[in-house]
Amino acid sequence: MRKLLLLAATLCAGISAAAFAADAPAAKSSSLLGGRDSNQPINIAADKVIADLNAKSITYSGNVVVTQGDIRMHAQAMKVNTDNGKAQTIQANGGVVVDSPASGTVTGDAGVYDVSAHTVLMSGKVVLTHGKDVMRGTKLTVNLLTGQAVLGASSGASTGRVQGVFTPSGGN
Repeated sequence: MRKLLLLAATLCAGISAAAFAADAPAAKSSSLLGGRDSNQPINIAADKVIADLNAKSITYSGNVVVTQGDIRMHAQAMKVNTDNGKAQTIQANGGVVVDSPASGTVTGDAGVYDVSAHTVLMSGKVVLTHGKDVMRGTKLTVNLLTGQAVLGASSGASTGRVQGVFTPSGGN
């Protein structure tokens, strides 16, 4: 289970890909992110982009794909709120999928990265997958500084419980 929660933290960090360049001067991110180089180029592709100078935000919409290294995030829309030219929050909505070939996949209906708090919140139908291991919940909160990941059920969720299926690795 600890391995899957670390996967959650690693993958949710992908939601924050657009803020890495504005946030971290260090070349390598924490061990939580697998020593990934946060100075790698960040590529963002979308059907449309709107920059709102008054609101200090940039909104990408329509098949948004963000990649940095081997981490890839897909969503229907992504909004970056800025202050003094630096990202403050990044909101991804609509079928959010964060994937890392080395770590696995996390999906949810929405994700929010709070840059100053160094937290990621995935909500909706949250599913963590690593190989054959799967965890489900409705709310995943990850603190990128402490490495703590909490998967739970939001109040009002139909099941009210977290579910997990873990497949032992075949060994002798």
